Amino acid sequence: MVDPASDGGADSTVEAVFDAVAATAPEIRAALPGRRVESGTENASGESVLAGDLYADELLGEAITAVDGVGSFVSEEREAAVDAGGAVGEGAYAVAIDPLDGSSNLRSNNAMGTVVGVYDAPLPATGRDLVAAGYVLYGPITTMVVADASGVREEVIAGDGEGVERSVVEADLRLPDDPLVYGFGGRVPDWPAEFTAYAREIEDELKLRYGGAMVGDVNQVLTYGGIFAYPALVDAPDGKLRLSFEANPIAYIIERAGGTATDGEQHILDVEPEGVHDRVPLYVGNEELVERLQAALA
Repeated sequence: MVDPASDGGADSTVEAVFDAVAATAPEIRAALPGRRVESGTENASGESVLAGDLYADELLGEAITAVDGVGSFVSEEREAAVDAGGAVGEGAYAVAIDPLDGSSNLRSNNAMGTVVGVYDAPLPATGRDLVAAGYVLYGPITTMVVADASGVREEVIAGDGEGVERSVVEADLRLPDDPLVYGFGGRVPDWPAEFTAYAREIEDELKLRYGGAMVGDVNQVLTYGGIFAYPALVDAPDGKLRLSFEANPIAYIIERAGGTATDGEQHILDVEPEGVHDRVPLYVGNEELVERLQAALA
């Protein structure tokens, strides 16, 4: 578990970052119907991206770099950080964004979201340098989960343009003690034998909830309790998810909510990155379930 006192707490800059994210969310959502096609470009990880990915990245980049106290903006869709004019770690923050997590769901009109990490250190950095993290979920309702030193809260985002409103619907979000759901990514034939054996146990205990967008699947775990995993794969031992943009922020949120997160060997927040776009396996959820999984992998 993370010690909330170690982070120094959220401040006005952090809140302004989430104001900026919330302000862009309705515009991103409204623009998605016309941006379900391939953009013809690849991101920094060599993956083809949809027009929606690029549009969300552009809007978020403009909004976040305009926030006083943000020193750099780093996106899954960009090779390098954007300098926003401040010295990160010396009074300014680095903000890491996955602009449209689960964008492959856009064509089939399923859930997707935006993931945010606010770091008090230049990237690449460990998750222990996070001071806040959150995600927007574009589901039937547009919601935003925000975690900082004070805990985890869930908000509803309504309106558009200058009329965007953030309404807290759960001020102290905690993982339920009695877990109900699980969601595991990757092709089953590509799972290592140890993970497959664990999955066979879990499917007898919990209900499967997997939709192909990490934010949606993690939100199920946060709501009902359980475990989400995108494991190391036989042909991709580093997994699929990016540490800076996806795994660290989600791990931070879940640990603040009373759960835990690991890469199979150590806490996600302790993983030392070599580059901004490093990938990592992610196992996150109720502590007992994650600890059982880590023991099985060992």
